Amino acid sequence: MDYKDYYRILGVAKGASAKEIKAAFRKLARKHHPDVNPGKKDAEARFKEVNEAYEVLGDKEKRKRYDELGANWDTYGREGPRGRPWPGGGFQVDFEDLGGAGGFSEFFRTFFGGGFEGTGGAEDAFAPATDAEGEVDLTLAEVFRGTTREVTVGSRRRVEVKIPPGVRDGSRVRVAGEGGRGAGGKRGDLYLRVRVLLDPTFERKGDDLSTTVRVPLTAAVLGGEAQVPALEGPVGIRIPAGTPAGQVFRLRGHGLPKLGGRGERGDLLATLAVDLPRTLTPRQKELFEELRQSGA
Repeated sequence: MDYKDYYRILGVAKGASAKEIKAAFRKLARKHHPDVNPGKKDAEARFKEVNEAYEVLGDKEKRKRYDELGANWDTYGREGPRGRPWPGGGFQVDFEDLGGAGGFSEFFRTFFGGGFEGTGGAEDAFAPATDAEGEVDLTLAEVFRGTTREVTVGSRRRVEVKIPPGVRDGSRVRVAGEGGRGAGGKRGDLYLRVRVLLDPTFERKGDDLSTTVRVPLTAAVLGGEAQVPALEGPVGIRIPAGTPAGQVFRLRGHGLPKLGGRGERGDLLATLAVDLPRTLTPRQKELFEELRQSGA
């Protein structure tokens, strides 16, 4: 298995600051996001690779462990995750992520641990039923729509897990009766912990989303229309004349679905950013000069 250079993947130096790493991630995530490159498998693969790199370099403890081990990762991998021996027995669950942006590489799973174990006991006629746990990565678009994941429990059993719209980062999705089998054939439960990936366009605040809408200077001064990015597609808004940069527009009902809210949704908060002209014609310079002289 090849070593993964996460610094090279994000295009940053090894001594890069957390701010530089985050900026590099956002730039690459925006470029290779599946929603921007529909149907392009190479972009999807690159998006997953970028997310994996940020999962390590964007986490202080993971980055420290990664930097310390460096070329010695293969020895670490043979010892098992976090320096512990690999489990010699008991009920082990392997989650195979077959869709979306989730699913880390074999290198990541070896380095940081990627197998998922039941909470105890062996899968035989004398053991109690055991619960099984794993993790799944979701894009914000998947949180918006809801999605499914097919996972492999044990060596062969495949389970489809439905993840409802509006699910929050860190929450667990429970599938009753799909864990480890115990005495009498009874099974424990399967728990899938959700991790929501950072999105290059939106920030999540509960069920609300925040984003930026950019308009030319003329629209801010004279008024006009603008298209605000939203998960379901752009939403048009009216910009009143004289609107300052930093003004926040609240688009009610254009945020994320409220979990169990029967169709209710949060809001979308759009912050106005004004694009200043980079070049001016002689006539435009005259007009701006007239404005300055008039005290505007």
